[in-house]
Amino acid sequence: MSINHLLKGQLKFLSQHFEIVAVSGEGKDLDECAEREGVRTVPIEMRRKISVLQDLKSLIQLYFLFRKEKPQIVHSITPKAGLLSMLAAKFAGVPIRVHTFTGLIFPYRTGFLQKVLIHMDRLLCKAATNIYPEGKGVKEDLIRYKITDKPLKILANGNINGVDLQHFNPGKIGEKERAKLRQTLWISEKDFVFIFLGRLVREKGITELFDAFTKLDDKSEKPVKLLLIGPFEKVFDELPNEVVEGLEAHPNIILTDFQKDVRKFYAISNALVFPSYREGFPNTVLEAGAMNLPSIVTDISGCNEIIENGKNGIIIPPKSADKLFDAMRLFLDNPLEIKKMGEEARMKVEQNFDNQTVWNAVLNEYQDLLKTADSAQ
Repeated sequence: MSINHLLKGQLKFLSQHFEIVAVSGEGKDLDECAEREGVRTVPIEMRRKISVLQDLKSLIQLYFLFRKEKPQIVHSITPKAGLLSMLAAKFAGVPIRVHTFTGLIFPYRTGFLQKVLIHMDRLLCKAATNIYPEGKGVKEDLIRYKITDKPLKILANGNINGVDLQHFNPGKIGEKERAKLRQTLWISEKDFVFIFLGRLVREKGITELFDAFTKLDDKSEKPVKLLLIGPFEKVFDELPNEVVEGLEAHPNIILTDFQKDVRKFYAISNALVFPSYREGFPNTVLEAGAMNLPSIVTDISGCNEIIENGKNGIIIPPKSADKLFDAMRLFLDNPLEIKKMGEEARMKVEQNFDNQTVWNAVLNEYQDLLKTADSAQ
């Protein structure tokens, strides 16, 4: 899923300069990636959870793939795939082994599990030749926990892919389309709509969001809705049953599953609310900004690099339903200020996170790495 959703358009762009082979788990996401990006794909299963036998199988498959393809560069972007890919690439003699840390798990774990995760990331970095943190917060954590002593370079202000500003453009969604969606979801034009996009799990702050919104809905005389776009997850970090039941039963909370095109949902919303516990550099906040939405985010890596408190959104402490309630009430009570924040949000994305800027930074980095490798021979 990651390679399909995190790198939209980038592989097609890079394929104009290199032969690109995309490797990920088999399924419709990989098929969709191949069709959209026009690149060759190879299915290799890599599970998110630790599974010794499957991980060993994946490592061997990657090794033989790299021996066969003889790539000059292998670039990985997720934790498990990163460790397996960097090890396999090193064993196979790939000269340039690149990993981008899109988010770190170990700072938010404790005890034995944290030690295991730190050891895995240190091993990944030893196998890689070049490390790229997705943002300043990720870079600081890599340094703080002494994950590697290799240089850490942030490309193009941090985000791994940037935003397609032509695609995420509020002007592309007409009023008829907005009205139709509002009618389908039972949303009035008078409703102030908070939107959340992502997995409905604990670490995304969904419990705090439910508590804050319930309180807001009880206390406010203004009509308000909470629109949740994303699936409940049953394997990782499952929500408590009472929260799931509360979300499903609340008359002003609207649940929809994963959406292929989220633009029209942004277009009928007034603000993004994103109370996550941890992120790398969240695309959701960038996409919302591109759609003229201000955001309420937590003071964590990535989010606090996109949002300037009071300018294009509000930053609150993580895991605080009370602070989240205060921020949501402030948004609800100040519609004119919120509209101005939304305009600032679009401007911030235009100036810093346009996908063409990011793609060119990746291209230039690849070319520099290849030149350096050639001169060293």
